[in-house]
Amino acid sequence: MNESTTPRARRSPTPGELSAWRGFIEASERMRVIMGSRLQTDSGLSTGDYSVLLSLTESPDNRVRSSELATKVGWERSRLSHHLGRMEQRGLIRREECLTDNRGAEACLTAAGADAFRRASAPHLHAVQELFVSALSPEQLDAVAEISAALSSHLESL
Repeated sequence: MNESTTPRARRSPTPGELSAWRGFIEASERMRVIMGSRLQTDSGLSTGDYSVLLSLTESPDNRVRSSELATKVGWERSRLSHHLGRMEQRGLIRREECLTDNRGAEACLTAAGADAFRRASAPHLHAVQELFVSALSPEQLDAVAEISAALSSHLESL
Protein backbone atom coordinates (compact mmCIF):
# COMPACT_ATOMS: atom_id res chain seq x y z
CA MET A 1 0.00 0.00 0.00
CA ASN A 2 1.23 3.46 -0.72
CA GLU A 3 0.73 6.42 1.59
CA SER A 4 -2.44 7.63 -0.20
CA THR A 5 -4.16 4.24 0.21
CA THR A 6 -2.92 3.42 3.71
CA PRO A 7 -5.80 3.75 6.16
CA ARG A 8 -5.24 6.55 8.64
CA ALA A 9 -4.98 5.66 12.27
CA ARG A 10 -8.09 6.74 14.11
CA ARG A 11 -7.52 9.87 16.12
CA SER A 12 -9.52 12.79 17.33
CA PRO A 13 -9.21 16.09 15.49
CA THR A 14 -6.77 18.57 16.98
CA PRO A 15 -8.07 21.83 18.47
CA GLY A 16 -6.95 23.64 15.31
CA GLU A 17 -8.74 21.11 13.07
CA LEU A 18 -11.90 21.41 15.18
CA SER A 19 -11.69 25.19 14.98
CA ALA A 20 -11.42 25.03 11.17
CA TRP A 21 -14.36 22.57 11.04
CA ARG A 22 -16.53 24.70 13.31
CA GLY A 23 -15.73 27.87 11.37
CA PHE A 24 -16.60 26.13 8.11
CA ILE A 25 -19.90 24.78 9.46
CA GLU A 26 -20.95 28.04 11.12
CA ALA A 27 -20.10 30.20 8.11
CA SER A 28 -21.78 27.75 5.71
CA GLU A 29 -24.94 27.63 7.79
CA ARG A 30 -25.09 31.41 8.19
CA MET A 31 -24.58 31.84 4.43
CA ARG A 32 -27.30 29.26 3.72
CA VAL A 33 -29.77 31.01 6.03
CA ILE A 34 -29.09 34.49 4.67
CA MET A 35 -29.15 33.36 1.03
CA GLY A 36 -32.36 31.41 1.61
CA SER A 37 -34.02 34.37 3.31
CA ARG A 38 -32.99 36.73 0.52
CA LEU A 39 -34.18 34.33 -2.17
CA GLN A 40 -37.56 33.92 -0.45
CA THR A 41 -37.97 37.67 0.06
CA ASP A 42 -36.84 38.62 -3.45
CA SER A 43 -38.68 35.94 -5.41
CA GLY A 44 -41.04 33.91 -3.24
CA LEU A 45 -38.96 30.81 -4.03
CA SER A 46 -37.33 28.59 -1.45
CA THR A 47 -33.79 27.35 -1.97
CA GLY A 48 -35.33 23.96 -2.74
CA ASP A 49 -37.57 25.49 -5.40
CA TYR A 50 -34.58 27.28 -6.93
CA SER A 51 -32.47 24.09 -6.95
CA VAL A 52 -35.21 22.14 -8.70
CA LEU A 53 -35.87 24.91 -11.23
CA LEU A 54 -32.13 25.30 -11.90
CA SER A 55 -31.78 21.57 -12.57
CA LEU A 56 -34.76 21.65 -14.91
CA THR A 57 -33.50 24.67 -16.85
CA GLU A 58 -30.13 22.95 -17.32
CA SER A 59 -31.69 19.73 -18.59
CA PRO A 60 -32.55 18.84 -22.18
CA ASP A 61 -36.14 19.80 -22.96
CA ASN A 62 -36.44 21.17 -19.38
CA ARG A 63 -37.41 17.76 -18.04
CA VAL A 64 -35.68 15.28 -15.75
CA ARG A 65 -36.56 11.87 -14.36
CA SER A 66 -37.52 12.23 -10.72
CA SER A 67 -34.84 9.75 -9.60
CA GLU A 68 -32.13 11.70 -11.46
CA LEU A 69 -33.45 15.00 -10.09
CA ALA A 70 -33.27 13.64 -6.54
CA THR A 71 -29.59 12.84 -7.11
CA LYS A 72 -28.91 16.25 -8.68
CA VAL A 73 -30.39 18.19 -5.76
CA GLY A 74 -29.09 15.75 -3.14
CA TRP A 75 -32.43 14.76 -1.68
CA GLU A 76 -34.12 11.48 -0.85
CA ARG A 77 -36.81 10.55 -3.36
CA SER A 78 -39.62 10.88 -0.82
CA ARG A 79 -38.58 14.43 0.10
CA LEU A 80 -38.35 15.36 -3.58
CA SER A 81 -41.74 13.84 -4.31
CA HIS A 82 -43.42 15.93 -1.62
CA HIS A 83 -41.59 19.06 -2.75
CA LEU A 84 -42.52 18.48 -6.39
CA GLY A 85 -46.14 18.09 -5.34
CA ARG A 86 -46.07 21.52 -3.71
CA MET A 87 -44.33 23.04 -6.74
CA GLU A 88 -46.87 21.41 -9.04
CA GLN A 89 -49.74 22.93 -7.04
CA ARG A 90 -48.11 26.34 -7.53
CA GLY A 91 -47.81 25.73 -11.30
CA LEU A 92 -44.00 25.79 -11.35
CA ILE A 93 -43.58 22.25 -12.63
CA ARG A 94 -45.72 19.39 -13.86
CA ARG A 95 -45.10 15.68 -13.54
CA GLU A 96 -45.50 13.43 -16.54
CA GLU A 97 -44.85 9.81 -17.37
CA CYS A 98 -41.28 9.20 -18.42
CA LEU A 99 -40.91 9.25 -22.21
CA THR A 100 -38.41 6.38 -22.20
CA ASP A 101 -39.65 4.26 -19.29
CA ASN A 102 -43.31 4.12 -18.28
CA ARG A 103 -42.36 3.02 -14.75
CA GLY A 104 -40.85 6.41 -13.94
CA ALA A 105 -42.00 9.99 -13.82
CA GLU A 106 -40.37 13.15 -15.07
CA ALA A 107 -40.52 16.64 -13.63
CA CYS A 108 -41.12 19.18 -16.36
CA LEU A 109 -40.61 22.93 -16.20
CA THR A 110 -43.73 24.98 -16.90
CA ALA A 111 -43.79 28.46 -18.42
CA ALA A 112 -44.64 29.82 -14.97
CA GLY A 113 -41.70 27.94 -13.47
CA ALA A 114 -39.33 29.27 -16.13
CA ASP A 115 -40.59 32.79 -15.50
CA ALA A 116 -40.21 32.42 -11.72
CA PHE A 117 -36.67 31.13 -12.20
CA ARG A 118 -35.74 34.03 -14.51
CA ARG A 119 -37.14 36.59 -12.05
CA ALA A 120 -35.29 34.96 -9.14
CA SER A 121 -31.93 34.60 -10.88
CA ALA A 122 -30.82 38.25 -11.03
CA PRO A 123 -31.38 39.01 -7.33
CA HIS A 124 -29.96 35.61 -6.37
CA LEU A 125 -26.79 36.17 -8.39
CA HIS A 126 -26.52 39.67 -6.91
CA ALA A 127 -26.67 38.11 -3.43
CA VAL A 128 -23.98 35.57 -4.41
CA GLN A 129 -21.77 38.47 -5.53
CA GLU A 130 -22.48 40.60 -2.46
CA LEU A 131 -22.33 37.94 0.25
CA PHE A 132 -19.77 35.50 -1.13
CA VAL A 133 -17.65 36.74 -4.02
CA SER A 134 -17.00 40.26 -2.72
CA ALA A 135 -15.99 38.93 0.70
CA LEU A 136 -13.05 37.00 -0.75
CA SER A 137 -9.92 37.82 -2.69
CA PRO A 138 -9.32 36.10 -6.05
CA GLU A 139 -6.80 33.84 -4.30
CA GLN A 140 -9.31 32.94 -1.60
CA LEU A 141 -11.94 32.17 -4.26
CA ASP A 142 -9.44 29.84 -5.96
CA ALA A 143 -8.75 28.20 -2.58
CA VAL A 144 -12.49 27.74 -1.91
CA ALA A 145 -12.90 26.14 -5.34
CA GLU A 146 -9.94 23.83 -4.69
CA ILE A 147 -11.16 22.91 -1.21
CA SER A 148 -14.70 22.27 -2.45
CA ALA A 149 -13.39 20.00 -5.21
CA ALA A 150 -11.21 18.09 -2.73
CA LEU A 151 -14.12 17.62 -0.32
CA SER A 152 -16.46 16.52 -3.11
CA SER A 153 -13.90 14.05 -4.44
CA HIS A 154 -13.27 12.67 -0.96
CA LEU A 155 -16.97 12.27 -0.21
CA GLU A 156 -17.61 10.54 -3.55
CA SER A 157 -14.88 8.01 -2.71
CA LEU A 158 -16.56 6.95 0.55
